[in-house]
Amino acid sequence: MASPPTLPISTTQSTAGQSSPPISTPAFRLFISRLSDSFRRSLANRRPWYELLDRSALSRPESLSDAFSRIRKNLSYFRVNYTAIIAVVLALSLLSHPFTLLLLLALLAAWTLLYLFRPSDQPLVILGRTFSDRETLGGLVLLTIFIVFLTSVGSLLISALLVGAGIVCAHGAFRMPEDLFLDDQEPGGAASGLLSFLGGAASSAAAAAGPSVAARV
Repeated sequence: MASPPTLPISTTQSTAGQSSPPISTPAFRLFISRLSDSFRRSLANRRPWYELLDRSALSRPESLSDAFSRIRKNLSYFRVNYTAIIAVVLALSLLSHPFTLLLLLALLAAWTLLYLFRPSDQPLVILGRTFSDRETLGGLVLLTIFIVFLTSVGSLLISALLVGAGIVCAHGAFRMPEDLFLDDQEPGGAASGLLSFLGGAASSAAAAAGPSVAARV
């Protein structure tokens, strides 16, 4: 007597249930895209460098109030150029201290991979222990405080920013702004202009990482 035919058994569901979903990166790609767009828009508003380096437009301010007035007007006009100068000073300071640069890159990578762009449905497992989102966030905050305030990273960053701000203020005080077209500048544009690119990058990061962060709250 012939045995009944053997029916194939599908293991698609069990295999799918056991395999973990791949790490999705649309939020990271969106962040990079918005950061690139913000960077291009900021560079489009920069002033020609020959205007910044025009030696014929340099003169000693008549008084302290005149120096502050020049700084305010020059900040409004050369805000993108001044931001680039501060960024270059900061980059040179970090490149001259590679250990500090590695610490900052490691800290940025930890925030990016472990919290901001990590899928909310994938728990963090280290050495066989599963960490909740609050534990991960608390650990990253403590790590950030330790690296920035308890090592030489914080003092290096503050020193570089002070040097860059000193260069900007010195140039702004000695650069005559009479030949600059400042009619299209809004009041308070100088304060916002220096941080326009950083603010745009921060808002892009918040918008890109918003869904994943909101899912953890």
